Amino acid sequence: MGIFSRFKDIVSSNINSMLDMAEDPEKMVRLIIQEMEDTLIEVKSSCAGVIAEQKKIERQLATAHDFLNEWDSKARLAVEKNRDDLARAALGEKGKYEHKIESLANELEATKDHVASFQSDIAELEVKLVDAREKQRIILSRRSAVSARLDAQNRIRRVGTTEAFVKFEAYENNIDRMEAEADLVNGLRPKDSLRQEFVDLEHAEDIEIALEELKKQAGGTSR
Repeated sequence: MGIFSRFKDIVSSNINSMLDMAEDPEKMVRLIIQEMEDTLIEVKSSCAGVIAEQKKIERQLATAHDFLNEWDSKARLAVEKNRDDLARAALGEKGKYEHKIESLANELEATKDHVASFQSDIAELEVKLVDAREKQRIILSRRSAVSARLDAQNRIRRVGTTEAFVKFEAYENNIDRMEAEADLVNGLRPKDSLRQEFVDLEHAEDIEIALEELKKQAGGTSR
């Protein structure tokens, strides 16, 4: 069984409401569009049949007018020739076509109304179909956006455990070591050398004190 049971179900349907209640909106909108397209084909086919019937009636009507004019001319000719019997017969045939023309005219009017109704239905259904296709485009676009976002999040989560990340850390460590070596080249000394400088400085101070003491002793002796 289809989603819609008749044409009026389609044109009066609330697509948004149907999609909101659907477990799988993407599948639902696809089914809606398919049924709308099938219905549109059927309605157009029916309309084409009625249009063909309209054209047939128009041809019959034109032919009836031709015969009416023909019998009218014959009746006039018979009157001119004083052939009342032929004039009566011609007027009788003319009357038949007058009735036929009236009947065909009424039938043609009804057929035109039928065609107009079909054309209105087709236009209304095409509007609904455009709306359904736009809903489908939005659904597919949203699904694509969500899929892309989930893919990006998965990629981000995988970054922390990838070999590339490990290599990046090793590269940073290597940079740190190179920077340290550069600092040493630029004049920084090892801690042992710095300690030795202070030891030398203290020893030099002891030597100066000893020297001063010797000078004092030498001065006292000379006196």
